[in-house]
Amino acid sequence: MISVTSRRSRFLGLLRVQWASFCASRGRLVALAASVLITVSLGLLVAGGARSTCVTGKGEGPCPAPLVGPDGTAVRDKYFFVHQPLTGDGGVTARVSHLAGRLRLPDAVPGVRNVEEGVVPWAKAGLLIRQSLRQGTPYAAVMLTGEHGVRMQHNYVHDLPGGPHNGPQWLRLTRSGDIVTGYESDDGERWTEIGTVRLAGLPPTVEIGMFATSPGALWESASAFSQVTATFDEIEVEGANGAWRHDDVGVALESDGRTPHHPGGAVESGGRLVVTGGGDIGPATVEGGLRADLMLIGGALGLIPVLVAAATFGTAGNPRTVGCQGPARLLAARATVAGVVAFVTGLVSAGVVVPAGLALLRVHQNPIQPIGLGTGLRVIAGHAALTAVAAVLALGLAALLRRAVAGAGLAVGLVVLPQLVASAGVAPWLLVVTPAAGFAVTQSVPTFAHVDVHPSLLGGYHPLAPAAGLTVACGFAAVALGTAMVAHRGRLARGRIA
Repeated sequence: MISVTSRRSRFLGLLRVQWASFCASRGRLVALAASVLITVSLGLLVAGGARSTCVTGKGEGPCPAPLVGPDGTAVRDKYFFVHQPLTGDGGVTARVSHLAGRLRLPDAVPGVRNVEEGVVPWAKAGLLIRQSLRQGTPYAAVMLTGEHGVRMQHNYVHDLPGGPHNGPQWLRLTRSGDIVTGYESDDGERWTEIGTVRLAGLPPTVEIGMFATSPGALWESASAFSQVTATFDEIEVEGANGAWRHDDVGVALESDGRTPHHPGGAVESGGRLVVTGGGDIGPATVEGGLRADLMLIGGALGLIPVLVAAATFGTAGNPRTVGCQGPARLLAARATVAGVVAFVTGLVSAGVVVPAGLALLRVHQNPIQPIGLGTGLRVIAGHAALTAVAAVLALGLAALLRRAVAGAGLAVGLVVLPQLVASAGVAPWLLVVTPAAGFAVTQSVPTFAHVDVHPSLLGGYHPLAPAAGLTVACGFAAVALGTAMVAHRGRLARGRIA
């Protein structure tokens, strides 16, 4: 009976042999170098050619840096606010009795704006408390939305669901020190708490009141104008008794530097406030700047040489020559070697192109989505992990089919082709049902449930979360390698019987 230590020692010896075998092939080493060259050169080519310009109140020029929220995320902070200062504890209560709006649809007649009545799903109107009117400062709000009921949101990226209401609704927002609590009610008598949040460092005097905002209406590949109008009544303020102030927070100016672009407004009448606003309070997605994962645009093509190298390694020699080691153990050793060298290849590629590409974007004054250290490391290590998984998949397919060309071709068809097709805006579902789902691990901008985006690579988003996408790819690789081991073991057994 062979001990566990002996088996481990034999497997390590087999690993050393296979490592030497892989490194002895100049063609495989050239393929790995080509992978790095393709990924890095295409990424730097895109970064070097990127030029972003914006029309602001100062005319056309470089786009401003993205607005950053309390946690470092790129955010949008544009809305119409009817407010007054609140010193100390207190709160505000009001009913949103009516919600209406306007949005621009694709032009039915070219050149003629097609604006119709309607409210987008994440239009927001409700009560807001914030540190100051300066954009990007901490806040908490309770609101009625277009199609997502009542919500409580704070600091742009956090969202708590309330009831699924879409009619008149009472709302309440209270402050006690740093603690802000949101409530909802159907009748103004029986109240339900939605949530409680802590806004660290909230000053003694804050701004509290009613707001309205509406993110753009989504078309196939663009976001167009939308605006929401909310009617507030039954308004009660606790702890403050000043006059209402009106501010169009974050409103953009036309090129003349004076005229507001899609301004909001408010009308007071008989204890009611009718507030109109456009924009959004929440994470910035496409508007937040160029993404770090754009630097890996050549990653799919860069995988092809790795897949070819792994496939040729999977069919090198004859598994029967391994003797007592067994074909399954040989394939496991080869998969380990291929996975390690592919991981290092992907790590070098991403580790060079991501920081270098971002530096190029900054040199050319492009706005860049903020990216934390953890996310940056995940993008780089994720690309390396995907490269390793794809290599193991190609090795397993080639060993199963006993043809390097067939294995490499099938791997390219399963991993690279779906990514290229989806990048062109076609069949994004391929990134769910194929190993190409693993590319999701390189997504650098998170998906937020309270922001509508185009669920495709055109909008910068994969249909699966990073971990889920990589798990799908790992599943395909495990099945391919496992099936190849079983098949080789069966062939060896049949050969011995014969």
